[in-house]
Amino acid sequence: MAEDIEELRRRRMQQLLQQQMQQQQQEALQQQMQEAEVSSQIKFIINQILTPEARERLANIRLARPEYARQIEILLIQLKQAGRLPKQLSDVEFKKILLKISKGRK
Repeated sequence: MAEDIEELRRRRMQQLLQQQMQQQQQEALQQQMQEAEVSSQIKFIINQILTPEARERLANIRLARPEYARQIEILLIQLKQAGRLPKQLSDVEFKKILLKISKGRK
C-alpha cells in the first residue's frame, strides 16, 4: 500500500516535470518567433533607409560587432520616424553618420 502511494507520487512528479519542460520549450519557441518577427521588421525598414552599398557596410559592422549594429539600426529607425532622414542614405552619408556616432562615443 505504501509502495503504491510512493509509486503514484513518483509518477505524478515525473508528469509534472514533463509538463513544465514542455511549457518552457513552448515559451522559448514563442520568444524565438517574436525575435525573428522583430528582426524581419527591422530588416524591412533598414532596406528602405539604406542603399545596397550602405546596407553592405552595416552587414560588415554586424559581423564584427552585432550589438553595435543593432544600436545603429535602432538609431536609423528613430531618425527616420522623426523625419530626419527624408531619403535613402547612400554609403557616403551613412559613413558620415557612423563618424558622428563614433565621435560621440569617445
